[in-house]
Amino acid sequence: MRELDVLLQRYLDQRYAHAPQEEQRAFEAVLELQDPQLFAYVVGREQPVDPHIENVIARLSNPQP
Repeated sequence: MRELDVLLQRYLDQRYAHAPQEEQRAFEAVLELQDPQLFAYVVGREQPVDPHIENVIARLSNPQP
């Protein structure tokens, strides 16, 4: 999904390099998710069980400068 690619790329460009290692690992795990699962997380239809992945999803959905 192009929309997900935009969100992921924005996170990568704006946050990944400065994120704590734990958050970087969670982002890498998010990249392994299938698009339908990631979309369900982003739109709030489902919530990740892993709190670190949940944190990354929150940052994808509501980026902060």
